[in-house]
Amino acid sequence: MPAPTPERHLVVGLGNPGPRYAGTRHNAGFLVLDLLAGRLGGRFKAHRGTAQVLEGRLAGVPVVLAKPTSFMNTSGGPIVSVSRFYKIPVERLTVVHDDLDLPYGALRLKRGGGDGGHNGLRSASAALGSKEYARVRFGIGRPPGQMDAADYVLREFTAAERTDLAYLVDRAADAVEAVLCSGLEAAQNEFN
Repeated sequence: MPAPTPERHLVVGLGNPGPRYAGTRHNAGFLVLDLLAGRLGGRFKAHRGTAQVLEGRLAGVPVVLAKPTSFMNTSGGPIVSVSRFYKIPVERLTVVHDDLDLPYGALRLKRGGGDGGHNGLRSASAALGSKEYARVRFGIGRPPGQMDAADYVLREFTAAERTDLAYLVDRAADAVEAVLCSGLEAAQNEFN
């Protein structure tokens, strides 16, 4: 008897749309999803004017990759739209996002919890009516000196940070695949 087909998962990268924000710290989620799209060998396509999506298989698991086309603060609506369209419950949702509270390049995987002041997570949790989705937190560090956090997250990575960025994004993409393939707990043991 053939093995059952794994259920489809939704992986959402948080960021802001447009070239102005492409290389900023707040777009770490988009960077990871772009790398995963490359691994799938596909291109994102518009989905109902709310997100860019790509369907495929990662680590043998059916997956929908999604990048909301709204700004970070209102990303919850697009996430709900995509999850409802593909009939994917919150238990099979993974959100990849930047995190000020982790040192640059650190990864932390978890399910649920607060938003830590992250407006994208706040919007997602409010729209979904749940905080119980998996998260891949990509550390961007704290702003230097007295710099405002909102200004810091919208700045591009420094030249020094960019030397390791490709490796760190690749590692975060590996963490997403581990969540899909092995489950959150096993992925936490490997990447946290």
